[in-house]
Amino acid sequence: MSAPPLRLVTVDLAAVRHNIYTLGTLVDGPHVMAVVKANAYGHGAVPVAKAALAAGATYLGVADVTEALELRAAGITAPILAWLHDAEPNFDAAYDAEIDLGISSVEQLQSLSRTSARGENTIRFNSRAAVVHLKIDTGLGRNGALDSQWEELFELAEQREGEGLITVRGIFSHLSNTSDEEDVKQLAVFNGAVAMAREAGLNPEFRHLASTAAAIRLPETRLDMVRIGIGMYGLSPFFLQSSAELGLRPAMTLESRVIAVKTVPADTGVSYGYSYRTERESTLALVALGYADGIPRRGSNGAPVFIGGKTYRVAGRIAMDQLVVDLGSDTAEVGDRAVLFGDPALGFPAADDWASAADTINYEIVTRLGDRFERRYQS
Repeated sequence: MSAPPLRLVTVDLAAVRHNIYTLGTLVDGPHVMAVVKANAYGHGAVPVAKAALAAGATYLGVADVTEALELRAAGITAPILAWLHDAEPNFDAAYDAEIDLGISSVEQLQSLSRTSARGENTIRFNSRAAVVHLKIDTGLGRNGALDSQWEELFELAEQREGEGLITVRGIFSHLSNTSDEEDVKQLAVFNGAVAMAREAGLNPEFRHLASTAAAIRLPETRLDMVRIGIGMYGLSPFFLQSSAELGLRPAMTLESRVIAVKTVPADTGVSYGYSYRTERESTLALVALGYADGIPRRGSNGAPVFIGGKTYRVAGRIAMDQLVVDLGSDTAEVGDRAVLFGDPALGFPAADDWASAADTINYEIVTRLGDRFERRYQS
């Protein structure tokens, strides 16, 4: 039997299916959009998308058209929404692949709705309309049309829909997740925008506003569809509530192996800058992961690593390709499994533990993982 790869990410697709089913049951009615942008938060877009759809998701969400086209190339035919576009977008490939497009400005809508008869960056609308979801800014201050632009955007959308060039399938926005009170304020703004769109003659099938956090905590924001991102991967969007408390199972396990073991005396400096010195004679285990793999350097001197049935801490600064773990009086063997995070129900540290050690969020811990990892999937 061959040895496992030196750098391994294992994704439990059964956990993905469980999480989609659990959250779908919780929201009880609205459609579920599985958000698989950024290579499914580092988990692998195609296998995760297929697992989510098998578990009841009816839509897929990605950031840009390139990500959507990857899913289509893999044979996925479910509706896909892509909402982040370049300054001068060319929507030809998206139209040909029947990708729903998030439209955030009048300029984007004009670009999308040009016809071949006018000869301007043509899109072939001869047989069907392009499907759009109009994105509005309800207070996050990022992508989306400002309230001063809504009237013009909605009127143009209604005109283009009447001409058969587009179909407005949805209107959406994104909550700030600042507090329940702030999110409810954004919901009120969103409802006002939807009312204005309907007055302009639009009748979208989907209103969507809630991502995982609001879908769990604010039922009034669920509307016609919820966008499930971090929760699908079994990670909590809340600092004070764990995945297990939400009934979710972390899908990713990240591991390497011990590649060297040595015993050193007390007061031995470890790694660059000697920011860590051993308090006593200690066993040091070298693990072949570093910041080139996406392991956060800010996890130095404290992030957890599971070796030989126990959890220890990173000793010294994390380097480009390696990190050191102080085992104290314990021992290890070259080749031993070293798990940085996984499902705490199995005894492993959580991605949240690494996020805490690196002063960041669990989203970043799983998404930043580099190309040197081999990804394997358990069904």
